[in-house]
Amino acid sequence: MPSTVAPAFPRYTRTAQALHWLTSVLVLAVLPLAWVATSLARDEAAKPVLFQFHKSVGLTIFALVVARILWRAFNPPPPEVSEPAGLARVARISHWLLYAVFLLMPVSGYLLSAFNGNTTQYFYLFPIPGFEKNEAVRDVFRSAHLAGQWAVYALVLLHIAGTAWHVAIRRDGVLDRMLPEQDPRRLGRR
Repeated sequence: MPSTVAPAFPRYTRTAQALHWLTSVLVLAVLPLAWVATSLARDEAAKPVLFQFHKSVGLTIFALVVARILWRAFNPPPPEVSEPAGLARVARISHWLLYAVFLLMPVSGYLLSAFNGNTTQYFYLFPIPGFEKNEAVRDVFRSAHLAGQWAVYALVLLHIAGTAWHVAIRRDGVLDRMLPEQDPRRLGRR
């Protein structure tokens, strides 16, 4: 009888897993904060508060991605899973593009705000000063931030689609590499 248990692949470290999932949760938080803040009327009291939280979460994502890249540099990921060459290339490129866009979005967002003359209150714990107002420079970073927003949507959807493909179609256990190891006795398997 053929086995229905997916092969066990080497896992990412617990630190890499934690950084991945924390980044994922914050990305899912930063988007609605922006959507709601931009939809509010200009004089709505909650608007600047939501934008401060959006910027704070974005800067936190930046720090986490820097930590992820540094962690990966000193703690290489497990070997790649055998896939058709084209798919492996798409996966590798999309992962690095995700890192890039998660670095560029907070930078462009901060500079957009900073060149609008605004100080960013990092979770209301400490201020990050802005610059002298410069509308031309601000508009460059606004355009970059808006373009980056669409890149985030596309890359996150591609990442989720790849995960769904591994889980539902290939059923190869690749997702398990990014999940904490489970004790089979606790899952009712013997």
